[in-house]
Amino acid sequence: MSADLLTRPIRHLADLIRRRRLSPVELMETCLERITAVDGRFNSIVTLDADGALAAARRAQEAAGSRGAPPFLGVPLAVKDLAMTAGIRTTFGTASLANFVPDIDEEHVARLRRAGFIIVAKTNVPELGTLPITESRLLGPCRNPWDVQRTPGGSSGGAAAALAAGLVPAVQGSDGGGSLRIPAANCGLFGLKPTRGRVSSAPLGPDMVSGLSSPGPLTRDVTDAAAMLDVMRGYALGDPHWAPDPARPYADEVTREPGSLRCGLVTAWPYGTFDAEAITAAEDAARLLESLGHRVEPLTLALDSSFKDAFQIVWAAGLSATPVPHDTLEPFNAGLAAIGRKISAAGLLQATAMLQLQSRALITATAGYDAVVSPTLMRGPLRIGELDHLADDPAAMMEALAGYVGLTPLANVTGQPSMSLPLGSDSDGLPLGVMVTGRPADEATLLRLAAQAQAAVDWTSRRPPATTSATTTSATTTSATTTSATTTSATKEPAACSSTPPSL
Repeated sequence: MSADLLTRPIRHLADLIRRRRLSPVELMETCLERITAVDGRFNSIVTLDADGALAAARRAQEAAGSRGAPPFLGVPLAVKDLAMTAGIRTTFGTASLANFVPDIDEEHVARLRRAGFIIVAKTNVPELGTLPITESRLLGPCRNPWDVQRTPGGSSGGAAAALAAGLVPAVQGSDGGGSLRIPAANCGLFGLKPTRGRVSSAPLGPDMVSGLSSPGPLTRDVTDAAAMLDVMRGYALGDPHWAPDPARPYADEVTREPGSLRCGLVTAWPYGTFDAEAITAAEDAARLLESLGHRVEPLTLALDSSFKDAFQIVWAAGLSATPVPHDTLEPFNAGLAAIGRKISAAGLLQATAMLQLQSRALITATAGYDAVVSPTLMRGPLRIGELDHLADDPAAMMEALAGYVGLTPLANVTGQPSMSLPLGSDSDGLPLGVMVTGRPADEATLLRLAAQAQAAVDWTSRRPPATTSATTTSATTTSATTTSATTTSATKEPAACSSTPPSL
């Protein structure tokens, strides 16, 4: 069976399986063969549940075409290693949980399973998801399929690399400061951070970082993202945040015209300067939107240092509250946790209040716009190891990151939906993303707009050149730690994790 099947839209694969024109077992075998042959170059997969996935595929094959079969029966899925998966190792990228096997799924993971997706693997993450690069000591660096000397971003870096490399047709990710949109921008994919509360944080997932993080879809095709969001979304009992139900399924929204929208274009940021190529990508996207009948006008966002300072306080405090041994953390996280432990209760509450005030001001300032367009990142993908010299200085690292991730954390603070569209390329041919942030709780307009842009540009046909070779070279061989971490079956260790760590 051709590995090209793994790059097709998930709705197409599900339809073939439903009509019994595609065997779930053969599809899963193709997925496993592709991972084995290719992922040595990228290190995107850190735990491989081959036995469990094949067993589930055999059950799916028996159920295919039957009345009441779930909509995505038999479609392989890789889950980010910050999401708990029952019976499958979940490390959070940190040494103290290297052999942790949960006995529960997170609610949105359970919903994906109930929809018929088969979890085949867990994808690489930075330790505890705190960085926009994926280079943990436990799991080893993940490499961008567009250029193996560069990062796919983070913290959903492994998910993006696996999808871009054509290893799996579907991946799950999460976004607490850009972690879906950053890898989407670096890997030429579509990433959508949903509205705060759109996807449940149950059964654990306490509000340790003020509702910054949300699980969401990372896809090639906008229709796949809409379909996955329909599966993942919805309130669960006890959720601290929830969003109103949409008027109709998001899968229906992508078939509707967005109408003529008013869009603001942002190309300046108080904490750094966008690269010229990043600005060009956003300006080209603005012209595309104008050609599609939308109005685009310049927009300046007024922010002072209080936003950055407050965000960093909340971020450090959230890490310091993560229930893992801090003496086993990597230097950056150990240092950031130490900073977090010194933050007083009053200081944290003041920072949270400041972010809420800034959130209200930002939403008010953009209330006249249907969407806000900007470069997703300040520049293209970073080189592997580019930030290593800052690992022992968390304050300096956070300052450097503020000048790299650009506006991505804004939507995490405001709770608005935000997406990265793969509309740009730099002079080296590497992807550049264009971010579009919508009105509160209005994923529908974003998905309509994204579907319209995809129809005009057809970014789904772009493929990274590095995926054509299955040979592992000495320059890109994964570390011994990562190699030993990739297994055909998880081994349970009596470790415990009382909550999900904060993730970018």
